[in-house]
Amino acid sequence: MPDVDALFSGVPVRDFTAARAWYTTFFDREPDVVAHEHEVMWQCAESAWLYVVQDVARAGHAVVALMVADLDAAVADLARRGIEGGPAHPEGDGARKASFTDPDGNEVSLIAVST
Repeated sequence: MPDVDALFSGVPVRDFTAARAWYTTFFDREPDVVAHEHEVMWQCAESAWLYVVQDVARAGHAVVALMVADLDAAVADLARRGIEGGPAHPEGDGARKASFTDPDGNEVSLIAVST
């Protein structure tokens, strides 16, 4: 495998305006990069980026997972901003997961791993 310096995870959407608003609320900030009128990007970690792009043919099929330190606090914070997700549940060995669905049906999950 080649050396990887960064990860870009793409989320294709139908309605770019609605998706941009949803992800702006999800991340609680405007995008870090506006690539062009139908693509924006948020930096999630030092070398991890999530981009939202208008792509009608692929919309609604993304599955993204973001690891957080405190899942319950993150879920509560999103709920305060109007983004409701499924309840946190056990996932694999020692992890918990809560999933959220954007307006196009893309799944964005938060995962916390017990140490």
